[in-house]
Amino acid sequence: MALPLKRSNNEPSSRDPFRDLFQLQSLFSDWAPFMNIEDSFVPLGDLEEQDDAYLLEVELPAVDKKDINIEVSNRRVAISGERREKERKGVLRHKTRLSGKFSYELTLPGEVDQDNIEANLKDGVLSVRIPKAAHTRPRRIEIG
Repeated sequence: MALPLKRSNNEPSSRDPFRDLFQLQSLFSDWAPFMNIEDSFVPLGDLEEQDDAYLLEVELPAVDKKDINIEVSNRRVAISGERREKERKGVLRHKTRLSGKFSYELTLPGEVDQDNIEANLKDGVLSVRIPKAAHTRPRRIEIG
């Protein structure tokens, strides 16, 4: 037996989910200066393991290479820096691109050759090639 459904003035069908989302976004954006939300971010990145090296690619569009710091210590890789805010002449009405300081860290699965690391920045992607330590690379054994 079904019970009668009690209706109220706040029934879900009368709500506007987009208005609710906008109000929630406004709430967080009002507090962002106090929470340092807009002052730092973690860029997207991929780590590929090859036979002789690890290839790390991190998305850093609109970042100058002089504003990037790469540190490798044992198996830990830390990339940090800053994406500077573009100088504007008009009034910024809407902003979704992140700016400010960034940090990306990871621990590699094996030992590396720290003396032969190569890095380059092309088309907004930072590529860091980190060779594996010689004694950890796979070796092909000939059968006699």
